[in-house]
Amino acid sequence: MSNILIVDDEASIRQTLLEVLGEEGYVASAVESGEACLDAIRKEAFDVVLLDIWLPGADGLDTLQKIRELENAPEVVMISGHGTIETAVRATKLGAFDFLEKPLSLDKTLIVIKNAVDARRLREENREFRKQAVTRSVVVGESIPTKALRQQIALMAPTNGRVLIYGESGTGKELVAHAIHAQSLRKEGPFVELNCAAIPEELIESELFGHRKGSFSGAPFDKEGKFQRAHGGTLFLDEVGDMSLTTQSKVLRTLDEGRFSPVGSETAVVVDVRVVAATNKDLEEEIARGNFREDLFYRLNVIPFFVPPLRERREDIPLLVRHFMKEFSSAYSRRSREITDDAIDVLLRYSWPGNIRELRNVIERIVIMNPAVTKFERKHLPPLVYRENVRRSASGDFTTLHDARAAYEHDFILKKLDENHGNVTRAAELLGLERSHLYRKMKSLGIAVKE
Repeated sequence: MSNILIVDDEASIRQTLLEVLGEEGYVASAVESGEACLDAIRKEAFDVVLLDIWLPGADGLDTLQKIRELENAPEVVMISGHGTIETAVRATKLGAFDFLEKPLSLDKTLIVIKNAVDARRLREENREFRKQAVTRSVVVGESIPTKALRQQIALMAPTNGRVLIYGESGTGKELVAHAIHAQSLRKEGPFVELNCAAIPEELIESELFGHRKGSFSGAPFDKEGKFQRAHGGTLFLDEVGDMSLTTQSKVLRTLDEGRFSPVGSETAVVVDVRVVAATNKDLEEEIARGNFREDLFYRLNVIPFFVPPLRERREDIPLLVRHFMKEFSSAYSRRSREITDDAIDVLLRYSWPGNIRELRNVIERIVIMNPAVTKFERKHLPPLVYRENVRRSASGDFTTLHDARAAYEHDFILKKLDENHGNVTRAAELLGLERSHLYRKMKSLGIAVKE
């Protein structure tokens, strides 16, 4: 519900606006001076201020100027019974959203307030989006490969060189693209992305370059393409190796000429776009097979990046785990969480075939599924992680069969205990053992009893 502040020295106007705005579903309050207005804004968050120009003490324009200096200031609509063009122009230059003349038309006033509320909401959404964009561009980790990656981003992000990012699925290629944009000279411009593997071949050209109404069946209106939307910013082409040869030709021509024609149009559109591409394929091998244009490869591969898989930077896992725990605890309005060293050890020994994306999904799952838990333990991790740890232990480098069997039994018993929240009796039933036998086995394997 939007909060409106009325600032006017005429009691009748304050009362009328309070009643009208209340009937329209707004929360409204009123003061009679500029000083009182500033005091109210510092104590309470308002979406829109209706501010009279002629006020006792500080006038409306002085008050407007001070409001605009505040952090996260509300939209301000100026009101005047003696409005002039000069006054309106000055108010606009100072940051006023609109200008209303007395006597007020209530219909027009309500329209202006609605527009101001919408503008304020849009500004807040953009601010939140930019905040999230900064979060999405943070490369977490202190391993040597991660530090080298951050250094490489810092070195080449401020240039306009095209970038080709290599890496397995889930390694964070999109994150690197966001980081490049966030540290570039184009960071105030748009970041537009297209997953080339997710768009059918017959539609990808329209997605990239747009189309004109009626240019093909199912085109009832004009559409702006990704290249045009990314003008002045960055276009991220994810999984570029899956792009058809026909589309590759048009992308190549656009990169060379800086212009293109939408589907169904003869008019060229000029664009200024930095292209960052990513692939999990070996493009040189795709070139040899005839699936990718060699000339396009050389246009994109100006600055190559390689994002290593998670298994090659395991020391980053604890930092990533805590980063994701903080992210999802905030996203789902949960209290801050901790995780035991024992659970971290299990995560460190897992191979992570899905890389960082898989790790992120695991942490999101345990945050969602354990709302009351403040400290995650081994038992909160998914079975998949355990199964591989058991397999890895059983096939490890052991000198004797006895050692290998003991390692397998150690991990398997721990898994059953964790699945049953430490209940030895229940774990013994599932293992087909007497409770006393399981106690002796646990003692011989060095497993502490926590029932």
